[in-house]
Amino acid sequence: MKRKKRIGTAAKAVGCAVLLMISLFPIYWLLAMAIRPTDEMRGHIALIPQSLTGMHFAQLFTSENFGQAIMNSLQTTFGSLIISLLAGICAAYVIARRRFRFGLKKPMTYWVLLVRVLPPVAFTIPLYIMLYRMGVLHTKLPVMLACVLINVPLIIWFLISFFQDLPEEIEESAKVDGATEWQLFRKIVLPLVAPGIAAVSMLSFMYAWNEYTYTVIFTRIPANNTVPLALALLNTEDNLTNFGLVAAGGVISVIPITLFVIFAQNYLISGLSSGAVKE
Repeated sequence: MKRKKRIGTAAKAVGCAVLLMISLFPIYWLLAMAIRPTDEMRGHIALIPQSLTGMHFAQLFTSENFGQAIMNSLQTTFGSLIISLLAGICAAYVIARRRFRFGLKKPMTYWVLLVRVLPPVAFTIPLYIMLYRMGVLHTKLPVMLACVLINVPLIIWFLISFFQDLPEEIEESAKVDGATEWQLFRKIVLPLVAPGIAAVSMLSFMYAWNEYTYTVIFTRIPANNTVPLALALLNTEDNLTNFGLVAAGGVISVIPITLFVIFAQNYLISGLSSGAVKE
């Protein structure tokens, strides 16, 4: 009996190890291609690089102007994230805590979900017409506003359950002690829903950082290119065989998301589990 149990445990361990290797291999191969000299990419490509080089990263920031794309992505991502969080948190709190006449709470909640469920490309033409009339096309603002449009419904839908789970007695006690609405919201409510905010911030950050469709349509000036568009431009006919250059761009593009995950992983895990499990 013990032998069968040991065999089962060993089989599970081997299976987990194999799955882990399969999951991590694309990341390893991306990094290996980025630091491998161009000469080693002709013919048979060895699993382990024979020599290392940083020429691909240097070329990205010198001839390909990749540094400007990173700055544009950081500005667009953090700008849309801040606006989305401010609007989404306030809207979610109002929907969760306030009473609406004529039973409008459920229709309003479903309408928010509908906006998030629709594919982003469905908003392309209306946004294009609106932004064209506003005279802000071919700037960084359209992509930022498009990310806000997609992320705000997600934040509202995700945080409503967190606000609804907060006991109203806590807020009532704070009001009895003389706390204002702003003090109540800032010092009591927000710290209690911090895990949910961290989780939804991660999801919104990932979407805004990887946004490609709106960037292609609304941005026609190379100086406003973001990282996804810059990576796509590396895959032209001239650079199709320069796998090291494309891989180097891919490595750089995942660094901000990786750092964000490492920084917020504790809040992220607790926030996702708290928002998903209901009693």
